[in-house]
Amino acid sequence: MTDHTQTDTGPMAVYARRESQVRSYCRSFPVEFTKGRNATLTDRAGREYIDFLAGCSSLNYGHNDPDMKAALIDHITGDGIAHGLDMHTDAKTAFLETFERVILRPRGMEHKVMMTGPTGTNAVEAAMKLARKVTGRDTIVAFTNGFHGMTMGALAATGNAGKRAGGGMALHGVVRMPYEGAMDGVDSLAMIEAMLDNPSSGFDAPAAFLIEPVQGEGGLNAASADFLRGLKRLAEKHGALLIADDIQSGIGRTGPFFSFEGMDVMPDLIPLAKSLSGMGLPFAALLVRPDLDVWKPAEHNGTFRGNQHAFVTARVALEKFWTDDTFQKQTEAKAEFLERRLSDIAALIPGARLKGRGMMRGVDVGSGETAGAICAACFEHGLVIETSGAHDEVVKVLAPLTIPEAQLAQGLDIIEAAVRSRIAGTTPIAAE
Repeated sequence: MTDHTQTDTGPMAVYARRESQVRSYCRSFPVEFTKGRNATLTDRAGREYIDFLAGCSSLNYGHNDPDMKAALIDHITGDGIAHGLDMHTDAKTAFLETFERVILRPRGMEHKVMMTGPTGTNAVEAAMKLARKVTGRDTIVAFTNGFHGMTMGALAATGNAGKRAGGGMALHGVVRMPYEGAMDGVDSLAMIEAMLDNPSSGFDAPAAFLIEPVQGEGGLNAASADFLRGLKRLAEKHGALLIADDIQSGIGRTGPFFSFEGMDVMPDLIPLAKSLSGMGLPFAALLVRPDLDVWKPAEHNGTFRGNQHAFVTARVALEKFWTDDTFQKQTEAKAEFLERRLSDIAALIPGARLKGRGMMRGVDVGSGETAGAICAACFEHGLVIETSGAHDEVVKVLAPLTIPEAQLAQGLDIIEAAVRSRIAGTTPIAAE
């Protein structure tokens, strides 16, 4: 993450005076944003930026979708319920019925929908807690470079050393295994199976395997269908569950609604958040295989279980984008274009490589210094983009799925210009 130091004068001085040092993204983008529309952000001075960050995939449908916005305004001006704990409301009914009709039934999924607290980490916490409750076991198998959240249980499953250090205490209950392809010459799945099959390995059968089908913060590592199917097979063999954390990789980011679709694997538990609300409103849920729904009432609860306003916008998103395959095909076409352009950009840098899947793509440029410099140059020329990976070595593209193709191309032109200038050792010029 690139750090542009903010000054103590001017309209943003209050941030330096009063906001905690924990703030992060604003250090890379030291302007005050005032408007957002689809893939365009506008700052206080009226300058426009192309958004290739999209709220870390919380805005897959872009900023301020007009149909979601209109429905939300109607709900608010009509005195619709704003907060309802987990009581029945018309907004919740409409969301659940739509989610069942548009998403679950067409995919043959019988999963229950558990409303958790409003952020992804809470959905992960609920999944880990439920897996332990169902199996009576403590251990969760997580994977290198995984990121699952910042609360203590999810943080234990998160790999990043800096994030883990913020916990301030020992993190328990997780065994780490290499993600597919994480270590040269190591067949991760075979290693896990050998460890579990060996009664003297010291590796007890776990409650669950917790995996991101595509790792977002960890560097856009993408698991293959074979690897996910293998984990499911091992889970069934050893009486464990498969948890697919689709918080960043789901809701169309890789093409289909779920990132594991078409892989012939069905996870037992599926945490969802980020773009689930459709409009960037806080909303998380856990999809639970029906026979695993053994909670006692209020055994996992919270004041904000289900965001009423998010129910409204999420329903509109489902009806607008997922009742047929038009949106998915559009996303897949953009993903093919993105892959071609990023492959060409990667070819400019010795040793660089394309990573990710669908519209969750990036280029591993080999070092955090290089990636940070590229992203900083991009911002100077009107593109909001960030890095990911263990060393921040991946220039990561998370453009809204609704971005116009011409604007997507323009943003990629800015990246290419920044890369070429970095290679030449010159100050980048704005892309045409």
